[in-house]
Amino acid sequence: MVATARPLPPAALHRQRERQPELESDYNRSPLLGYESSPDLGLIRCLDHGYPTPLARWHFHDEYELHLITASAGKAFVGDWIGPFEPGHLVLCGPRLPHNWISMDLPAEGLRQRDLVIQFQHAPLEQACQLIPELRELLPVLERSRHGIEFFGLSERTLAHWHAVKAAHGLGRLAAFCALATDLARCSDYRLLSTVQLKGVENETEIDQINAIVNRITENVAQTITASDVAADLGMSESRFSRFFRRATGNTYTDFVNQVRINRACQLLMGSQRYITNICYDVGFNNVANFNRRFLELKGMTPSEFRKQAESRFGGTSA
Repeated sequence: MVATARPLPPAALHRQRERQPELESDYNRSPLLGYESSPDLGLIRCLDHGYPTPLARWHFHDEYELHLITASAGKAFVGDWIGPFEPGHLVLCGPRLPHNWISMDLPAEGLRQRDLVIQFQHAPLEQACQLIPELRELLPVLERSRHGIEFFGLSERTLAHWHAVKAAHGLGRLAAFCALATDLARCSDYRLLSTVQLKGVENETEIDQINAIVNRITENVAQTITASDVAADLGMSESRFSRFFRRATGNTYTDFVNQVRINRACQLLMGSQRYITNICYDVGFNNVANFNRRFLELKGMTPSEFRKQAESRFGGTSA
């Protein structure tokens, strides 16, 4: 895939946000981060960015957001779903659904381009559907997107659509977007990601706290980091932290840690020949029986079954 994004200046990576990032208002949609600067943008916005970037964090906003990953592999967080991603990963997130993609295989210089993004608003589409019956074909996919939708087999077509939308303006941009929306609405090879429709936290300080916790767990998956440890670091009682974490993520702290660890185990099962017993300890479980039990609960199969099915299950999911 052809990289089109410009490298981020160092200042852009460390710029302090002045408004709540979860709303992504025009005040913090800076061209330095990859946003279009035209003052006459309407329903549809295009964005491409590299990694690392301030845009890649546990956040949410009022627009729908279509993400096409063009480079790197790692962990995706969409609502209460955690899973692997690689180039070609295509996901539509509905309004206010928290999400983040964390790359795990970065080169030292980072990536010039990792995501191609299209954002669009709900209200204009909803109003248009009342007057234009043809647009109603899009309504089911919009409703499903509130859980997050991963599409399969559309990566190359979406790449072409993204460039067509990016290059067009006015009515031409709307036409290019409708062509993309048609493919999404008619795609039958997809899965819903989040089991619940999470709503993000409302406070920038809380957003930063959750982002730091998620990164800490992900980057130290083999370490035992208890809820009491994190609560103490945040100056909270353990009970208050537990309520805060569940409200923000839809999961208990223990369940979330187990999801991160099992996801890492899946990556090792798919990408290495390490013994399952070794993988159990690599991802922070101290008991093989508990590891097998948690894996079965989250994946519906044992680690050995997962390894056997991995090639057919994930092979070819990206176009």
